[in-house]
Amino acid sequence: MSAVPESAGETPPPVLRDQPEAGIVRLTLNRPRAYNSLSTGLMTALQAELDRIRADGRIRAVILAAAGPGFCAGHDLKEIRANPGRQHYEALFRQCSLLMQSIVALPQPVIARVHGTATAAGCQLVASCDLAVAAETARFGTPGVNIGLFCSTPMVALSRNVPRKQAMEMLLTGELVPADRAAEIGLINRAVPEAALDGEVLRLAQLIASKSSLSVKTGKEAFYRQIELPLAQAYDYASRVMTENMLARDAEEGIDAFIEKRQPTWEGR
Repeated sequence: MSAVPESAGETPPPVLRDQPEAGIVRLTLNRPRAYNSLSTGLMTALQAELDRIRADGRIRAVILAAAGPGFCAGHDLKEIRANPGRQHYEALFRQCSLLMQSIVALPQPVIARVHGTATAAGCQLVASCDLAVAAETARFGTPGVNIGLFCSTPMVALSRNVPRKQAMEMLLTGELVPADRAAEIGLINRAVPEAALDGEVLRLAQLIASKSSLSVKTGKEAFYRQIELPLAQAYDYASRVMTENMLARDAEEGIDAFIEKRQPTWEGR
């Protein structure tokens, strides 16, 4: 994986893709000089990569990383101010909202690898991923209130990860939250020394990739659907999902392998 140097006279791709090992794809936001702000071009490129991954049953897990000094500074404010008007704003936030939903709807789990800062829509991006591991030096925030633009769309993902009082504090104050605090309130899974970040993220991706792809796909979809349902409806829905899962070949193989004290051989069906 490598970016094209800007001095080469070519525009570097806004998203880089590589494969650390079989079954795992890493997507790297690649606008380092703009702190990987979510320009229309970057969001279009990231959406295209997610669409490709969705259609590829060989991919078991996705890592979302970033080049340069920070993870993502949110929307590209220079691009926004260069194109004022309701029509452009509506299209921009619609594109971003669909991108975030695509991450949630992706069959493969997505792990955010966070360093530096993740602010506004960058924080939203972290919250939209299924898992997130950050360097201990990373910081998170929704600072839109500081510039008169409340982080309303980042609020959707944030409030589905973080308890209400903590979410409101981030949204109303715009203050940056250190990585250890982000782990405490559930915005990320854990904070690790920066030198250990790549290893911990890859370890997590490897662990997920070792599971039945059918089971993981089924479980991820069920998680997000049931969490929005009332309790009784959630149990009814989850019971139906588990019944279908039990009838799958991978579930039979997994149970037999457990009983026979051997490693399962997954077929993805």
